[in-house]
Amino acid sequence: MKILVLNCGSSSIKYKLYNMDDESVLAQGGVERIGLDNAFIKVKLPDGKSQKIMHDMPDHKEGVNFVFKMLLDPKIGAIKDLSEIDAVGHRIVQGGDIFEKSCIVDKKVEAGIESLCDLAPVHNAGHLKGIRAVDALMPHTPQVTVFDNAFHSTMPDYAYLYAVPYELYTKYHVRRYGFHGTSHRYVSHRACEVLGVNIKDQKIISCHIGNGASVAAIKGGKVIDTSMGLTPLAGLMMGSRSGDIDPSAVTYLMEKLHKQPQEMADYLNKECGVLGISGVSSDMRDVDAAALSGNKRAQLALKMYAYRIKKYIGSYAAAMGGVDIIIFTAGVGENQTDMRQSACQGLEFLGVKFDEKKNEEMVLGKEGPISTPDSKVKVMVIPTDEEIVIARDTMELVKNTKN
Repeated sequence: MKILVLNCGSSSIKYKLYNMDDESVLAQGGVERIGLDNAFIKVKLPDGKSQKIMHDMPDHKEGVNFVFKMLLDPKIGAIKDLSEIDAVGHRIVQGGDIFEKSCIVDKKVEAGIESLCDLAPVHNAGHLKGIRAVDALMPHTPQVTVFDNAFHSTMPDYAYLYAVPYELYTKYHVRRYGFHGTSHRYVSHRACEVLGVNIKDQKIISCHIGNGASVAAIKGGKVIDTSMGLTPLAGLMMGSRSGDIDPSAVTYLMEKLHKQPQEMADYLNKECGVLGISGVSSDMRDVDAAALSGNKRAQLALKMYAYRIKKYIGSYAAAMGGVDIIIFTAGVGENQTDMRQSACQGLEFLGVKFDEKKNEEMVLGKEGPISTPDSKVKVMVIPTDEEIVIARDTMELVKNTKN
């Protein structure tokens, strides 16, 4: 079975085509600048190199159409006919409290995703455009939606509710949803596979640390808490997002900076975090370089970043009554060795024994422990693979529907 996985943003489409017989990737790439000048697709070639192709793409339908054209290309493509694609799986950021698991797309599902656009206006609108583009071009091909927050739907009400009048939850669905769910789901299961343990017996703290970052407390395979909230702005300090902040500080700054609500939301999402503190960049590699050259604000940003990760690890260990496995994943978590070490310093009281040599070796897609063999708590690096989770869910749902 061949499964195409799409991740459609407001002006972009990332894609991977899988042969699910062996879960091999047949083709992958990304479209950028849909609806803008100088739109292009970047295709990963069989030799590992990338090829950038300019193409006018006024809307998502043409973006998806051009992805199909690349998949069919005799030189760089992977299939001879679109009928070879058995199903399409979509990543959906916000499923609210409507969708608690992956599902086959129908009109009701589309309407549900659309109804949640207020909670994730940029993301959900882009996802819908992708679904409808595929439907227009391949009307008989089944589509599946996999929701970013679905893995977090096992949180108890005392963890996901905010301490505001209860009717605001029932009327406006204001609550903690959490995100990066497909990533937390993948790495928690994969870590247990690597260690040869049963996830149902484990207390896991999963740290998805990239430009966007979140931590999840997973007990017995189920999420009991997570750091992101109603939106991906809450929780950890991130590349350009503030993370947790006193709500009164927000209203105070709105007055001082003369910003309207949406302007303030944009400010907290795009001009704060590591970028705002360092004044250098939202990219941790740039901030690392600046810190090494003596930039004090860059050094401060790194200390704040690591401290918040450590603080969430400690609080989630308390919430679960201990921890067996701590996982680092995503761009920073998989590759920034200094950040992993900083985040784990001082956790010896939990039973963490950190192995600096293993930590230095665990980069560039490698997976495994970065704690010593006798460490009570296993600290792991597990490269995330959200796309394969989407492909697996898609295949399972489509097969079950056919049966």
